[in-house]
Amino acid sequence: MDRNTALGEFLRSRRARITPRQAGLSDDGGPRRVPGLRREEIARLAGVSVDYYVRLERGRRLNVSETVLDAISRALRLDPVERAHLFQLAKPAAGRPRRSATRPQTVRPGLRDLLRVLEHTPALVLGRRLDVLASNQMARALLTDFEALPHRERNLVRFMFCDETARSLYTHWETHAQDIVASLRRDAGRHPHDPLLAELVGELSIADEDFRRWWADQNVYRHTHGSKHFHHPVVGPLTLNYESLTLPADPDQRLSVYTAEAGSGSEEALRLLATWMRRPETPHEQHAPHQTARTERRQAAHRGGGGVGSGRSGPRGR
Repeated sequence: MDRNTALGEFLRSRRARITPRQAGLSDDGGPRRVPGLRREEIARLAGVSVDYYVRLERGRRLNVSETVLDAISRALRLDPVERAHLFQLAKPAAGRPRRSATRPQTVRPGLRDLLRVLEHTPALVLGRRLDVLASNQMARALLTDFEALPHRERNLVRFMFCDETARSLYTHWETHAQDIVASLRRDAGRHPHDPLLAELVGELSIADEDFRRWWADQNVYRHTHGSKHFHHPVVGPLTLNYESLTLPADPDQRLSVYTAEAGSGSEEALRLLATWMRRPETPHEQHAPHQTARTERRQAAHRGGGGVGSGRSGPRGR
């Protein structure tokens, strides 16, 4: 991905979302050919010349200072994540572009042990491009068995857009999917020369209209903490809080842990999910928990319903 092109596209997208009123400017009432502020208005707010800002927005290679970038960040009303993304695009690291993004990532044995110890709560390790590098049994039961998939498909973005179970597993799928795309956009700013990321973006842009539209929005997002609502095919609705922790030894890896509020129905649902995962399985069931759940739900319906597996239909098959 060309960093200069990305810089220009990002600046234009942020400029387009600000109205003169939001920027504290008087609107002359005349027609505007483009939404948002004009280039000269951003330049005036940032205290730089119009020519300088135009060259920056066109992706010209400029030795832009941090002071100027701070001024442009304020003029564009960027949040901290967007500001960091702007700096990544405008001030690349000195020297030759890093190619380390092409090397396979590995998870330390100690981190795998930590996932195993967290046996009562879903936990997984995410890497570049939101690749799922490792997951514990509860995470595989909650989402999907990433470790049973080919390496190329062990990716949270692919799961979100290419696996039909995701669209009904996440109660607010559209919101979470947009955050996933924005997180991938942030990763692209940090690793602009990653060919695997470019390949992923290209494939999903062709395959999915939602991804293509949200990728063009130029939004960036950093997962730190929050809550997500699920409707699991086995245990039904549950709300889980998540904490996403960047690992000190590798800033390109983060540990995501999902927990339920103490004493809540979601905590009980997690206990039921853990019990379900420990039951005896056939070889076919071992790597297809969502598929097995659909079978159990149909059987429960024939018996008249009831139990953990009854209720609304769960995620559709892949």
